[in-house]
Amino acid sequence: MKTKEHSFISSLFICLLYLPVLVTAECSCENEVLSKDTGNKTKALKYKFVAISSILMAGAVGVSLPIMAKKIPTFGPQNNIFFLIKAFAGGVILATAFVHILPDAYQSFTSPCLSEKPWGVFPFTGFLAMVSAILTMMMDTFATSFCKSSHFDKALPVNGDEEMLGEHEGHVHVHTHPTHDHAHGSAESSHHLMITQRIISQVPSSFSAKSFILTKRKCYKVLEVGIVVHSVIIGVALGASQSATTIKPLVAALTFHQFFEGMGLGGCISQAKFKSRAIAMMLVIFSLTTPMGIALGMGISKIYNENSPKALVVEGIFNSLSAGILIYMSLVDLLGVDFMNPLMQTSLKLLLGSNLSLLLGAASMSLLAKWS
Repeated sequence: MKTKEHSFISSLFICLLYLPVLVTAECSCENEVLSKDTGNKTKALKYKFVAISSILMAGAVGVSLPIMAKKIPTFGPQNNIFFLIKAFAGGVILATAFVHILPDAYQSFTSPCLSEKPWGVFPFTGFLAMVSAILTMMMDTFATSFCKSSHFDKALPVNGDEEMLGEHEGHVHVHTHPTHDHAHGSAESSHHLMITQRIISQVPSSFSAKSFILTKRKCYKVLEVGIVVHSVIIGVALGASQSATTIKPLVAALTFHQFFEGMGLGGCISQAKFKSRAIAMMLVIFSLTTPMGIALGMGISKIYNENSPKALVVEGIFNSLSAGILIYMSLVDLLGVDFMNPLMQTSLKLLLGSNLSLLLGAASMSLLAKWS
């Protein structure tokens, strides 16, 4: 009997020893998120308010520059310095996506707090980033296609020589949607401007200028929808995040992003010759898109329990989506078009300077990951 009693007591003692481990296993996820959030929550909230103010200002300045450039040439985006700034910004945005946002999204989806199925059996981080990049590309393509077809419907060239020019003109208008406008259209060469003027001069004067303006207005409406969609998604990602280390690099990246996005849209607005009241309304709407997304994200983060697995899933999804958008915007809208621009390819000094700026932007943001 004593042997059985000793055996029972020993078993009970072993169970009691393992009980704290079992309890810890159940609570570790909540405590892990709680301990991480307790120190970060106040700091994250501070960064969110900084993001709202800086992005709001950057968007307003960016969209105003092309409009002001018509009266003050100094503010025009034709200067070589804009190529260097855009290359630096492209590096910052690219590093933000790859070095900061994607790893955080991966960490969220691979957390032990989430169930193995489905989060552990499929690479959601890369998949969602890829999907958002593809959808952004499709949105840009359809918007550009709409502008191009609208232009050719109203201004078809007549003879062979003009047909060749018409094709070139079509190329110029392809890049006048907001994202490409700030990359290529915002620094158009005099050669492109000459072609544009020659083609418009071939169209009957009774409707050439009028149809051109109407086309630009149609393009603006279609393209702003695309801008609003991806700006809100990125804003929601920032607002929903409770991690200060994720938000900090996003503030810099989105400030650059909003500034150059605004420059592209401002160029489109100035060409469309809207009335002053309409222009003011458009400036306000554009400037508020990303800050409104941030506010929406902050609201979404209040709906779910911050210490639950749902918080990890929501942050993982939005971080992955925003990373895909930022990668596309950086490579295609800021870097790809600028580095293929004849102005840069014919100037070795500008080309080397832009490459150096790109590396500097990417390196500085990547280095920030060491201390964030």
